[in-house]
Amino acid sequence: MRLLRRRSESSSTLDLLVAGLGNPGRSYESTRHNIGWLVADELARRHGGSFRSKFAGRVAELRIAGRRVALLKPETFMNESGRSIGAAARFFKTETNALLVVHDDVDLREGRLQARRGGGLGGHNGLRSIAQVLGSQDFLRLRIGVGRPDHGDRRSVADYVLSPFEPDVDVDVLVGRAADAVESVLADGLDAAQARYN
Repeated sequence: MRLLRRRSESSSTLDLLVAGLGNPGRSYESTRHNIGWLVADELARRHGGSFRSKFAGRVAELRIAGRRVALLKPETFMNESGRSIGAAARFFKTETNALLVVHDDVDLREGRLQARRGGGLGGHNGLRSIAQVLGSQDFLRLRIGVGRPDHGDRRSVADYVLSPFEPDVDVDVLVGRAADAVESVLADGLDAAQARYN
C-alpha cells in the first residue's frame, strides 16, 4: 500500500508535512529530546531547504524524491508542539495521513528506528499535544530509540531525555539513518520504509 496520495487527489498543497520535535534554546540543542529537530536540519541540509519563522516554529519548504515537503521545527516547547503543528496542518490543508512526526522514544532501544502509522502516545507529551490539537492519533511517526537510563542511573526519564547523548553514541550516524528513513517514506511509501528500517 502506498503511503501518499498524489496531490491531484487531495486539496493539500503538500505531499508530506514532516514535523521534527524538540525544544528551543541552546541548552537543549544536543539532547535526546531534540533528535527530531536534528533530523529536520539534516533533511534541509541535504535538499537545500532554508528555515523561516512561521507557525510558532521554523519551516522550510522543499522537494524530496520529487514530492513537495515542508519541514517544521515547533518552537513552542515540547508540551505545546500541537499548537505549531496544528497551525501548519491547517495552512497546508494536511490530513493526518500526510503528517510525519519525528521524535525520540524511550521505549525503543537506543539507535533503533520504527516508522508507523498511529499507535499510542507512550507518555510522550509532544505526541499528546499533537493528538489533542488534531483530534486524532492516526498521524505517521518515525520513532527514534533513545532507550532509558541504565540501572544505577538515578536520573528520572524526564531528566534523561533532556540530557545529551553519551559520548559513545554516534549521533550523526543516527540522524543520518533517520533522515534516510524519511526519504524512503517519500520515495517508496510507508510499507517499504518499515521493511527497510524497522
